[in-house]
Amino acid sequence: MKRKLYLLFFTILLQVQIIPQANSIPNSVKKIIFLGNSITYMGQYVTYIDAFLTAKYPDRQFEIINVGLPSENVSGLSEPNHADGRFPRPDLHERLHRVLDTLKPDLVIACYGMNDGIYLPFDDNRFQKFKDGIEWMHKQIVKSGADIIHVTPPVFDEQKGKAYANVLDIYADWLISCRYTKSWNVIDIHWPMKKFLEEQRLADSTFKFAEDGVHPNDTGHFIIAKQIMLSFGEKEFTNTGDIKTVLSNYKNGNEILKLVEERQKILKDAWLTYIGHKRPDMNPGIPIKEAKLKNEEINLKIQALLNER
Repeated sequence: MKRKLYLLFFTILLQVQIIPQANSIPNSVKKIIFLGNSITYMGQYVTYIDAFLTAKYPDRQFEIINVGLPSENVSGLSEPNHADGRFPRPDLHERLHRVLDTLKPDLVIACYGMNDGIYLPFDDNRFQKFKDGIEWMHKQIVKSGADIIHVTPPVFDEQKGKAYANVLDIYADWLISCRYTKSWNVIDIHWPMKKFLEEQRLADSTFKFAEDGVHPNDTGHFIIAKQIMLSFGEKEFTNTGDIKTVLSNYKNGNEILKLVEERQKILKDAWLTYIGHKRPDMNPGIPIKEAKLKNEEINLKIQALLNER
């Protein structure tokens, strides 16, 4: 009997975690920036969100800027031999003030955690560093006048290490708990990704989001975008498995997606270089003035597609 009650409780808890919070993007929000590590820098999920909002809400003219930085975390921790000893992990503490001062966002969507446990088994001190870093980030963003939405870390594939997969389960659960303990706005992508991964492996044991266990493929990025958009009440993402299907509901949706991909690729490197960071081996992109001009050209092409009859 106790076992059945425990299983029932666990099932209800999992469902509560997976059901997105019901939100909407306030009318006052125009500029949205995405903060995170290499998964955010990869940018597919940011591009999917940008393309959808562009196609569905052309009159709102959202400005969506990706300033994710590979290897970065908020804990300030780094492996002794990170990147073969060439450089320690970048720490958001070093650049956040410049990001906020330069971009002056209305809304920040932040996704950290994957790098914060530095790929080691669970440790209370490392966990505290992660929590301290997240709380610091939250306070700085709110102090700047922007709203913040936290996103739980993506899933780490337990086939690459069960111990670290467990670490991210714990980090994700703590962030989810902050909805209630701190009244934070938190979107959970971790448990939906984990559920999808487990379901797929029942049919195909070789299924994976990421060859390295960390960096998800397009399917993984779509699930991230899907959970964020469902949390904003965008029902078009319900029971949908890819962004092209979602965008097919809108005139020239997939042509808009291609242009948004181009726009995002140009702007993210230009902004990262302009704002400044301490991670070597990054593409410097083009000067920010040139990037803005190219952005205007792309926006005109997008507007022409939106205005087609």
